[in-house]
Amino acid sequence: MRPPKDEPTPSFEDFEAVDLFCPTCRTALPVRKRLLLVLPDGGAIYEYRCAQCDTYVGKKRDQG
Repeated sequence: MRPPKDEPTPSFEDFEAVDLFCPTCRTALPVRKRLLLVLPDGGAIYEYRCAQCDTYVGKKRDQG
């Protein structure tokens, strides 16, 4: 189904982080995504950690 003409066409649905900047390693490195919380509305909260040193580098909330 196409969106109405007055609404822009979305160019993506969702981003998935692969590499993020780690303040400890001082470079962009691969990350591990870890589930923190499943929300009552069906969404979830995830955190991203550096794959090399396990430093917290960000979080993401998915909508259910």
